[in-house]
Amino acid sequence: MATPHTPTLGARRAIRKLGSDLRRARLRRHLPMEVVAERAFISRGTLARVEHGDPAVSFGIYASVLQALGLIGPLADLAADDPVGADLADEQLPKRVRAKRVAEAPGR
Repeated sequence: MATPHTPTLGARRAIRKLGSDLRRARLRRHLPMEVVAERAFISRGTLARVEHGDPAVSFGIYASVLQALGLIGPLADLAADDPVGADLADEQLPKRVRAKRVAEAPGR
């Protein structure tokens, strides 16, 4: 059961996948844990928790690891593509727009 401090199952799966992806990115770069941890200003143990997808690790730490691996760019655009929000905004658009009439000046 999810509480304010316990993520839902879907969120835990996403965090676990992120951790796994970060580990894979580190290994692809042939970087030891000590180097990435130092670059992210965290301990090796905290990096291990990140790579295991521990939801108790702060979001800021995950962002620091992304930065250390050179992957921070996509994080900034994570919520930029919002099809649900775009659909909701489109529903609020007017059906048609009429040109405003220009009022005649008095005395003409």
